[in-house]
Amino acid sequence: MLNPSICFFFEGVRPNLRDRTALKQFLVKLAAREGKRIGAINYIFTTDARVLEINRAYLNHHDYTDIITFPLHDAGKAITADIYISTERVRENAAAFSSGFKKEIHRVVFHGLLHLCGYKDKSQKDQLQMRRLEDKYLRLYFHG
Repeated sequence: MLNPSICFFFEGVRPNLRDRTALKQFLVKLAAREGKRIGAINYIFTTDARVLEINRAYLNHHDYTDIITFPLHDAGKAITADIYISTERVRENAAAFSSGFKKEIHRVVFHGLLHLCGYKDKSQKDQLQMRRLEDKYLRLYFHG
């Protein structure tokens, strides 16, 4: 059985993720609830500028985003990925949606894993499903 590896890296930013051990355990459970296994996921918390640079270089997109997810595993295999998160964008979204940074950073962390579990967010229908799942996992994480 594969031992899941979830690592958090910080490039010039330091979001307040207090209990990272509990968060890692929850992410493993989230994946299992979605019928997936985690092999290795690197969450890289960084700046708007860095995420924009990655967006331009690898996706040919020229806009800011809060998260970019790079799956590195073959279909049917344990999830392996790098996930880049702009803490600046998360902070702006938290203010715009009056949700608080702590809730919003966790939403984005879960959002990245949900993408890796096969969920999309391009259509309005997919966005609604993604939001429902994010809300579900936020409730489970913060309120059991």
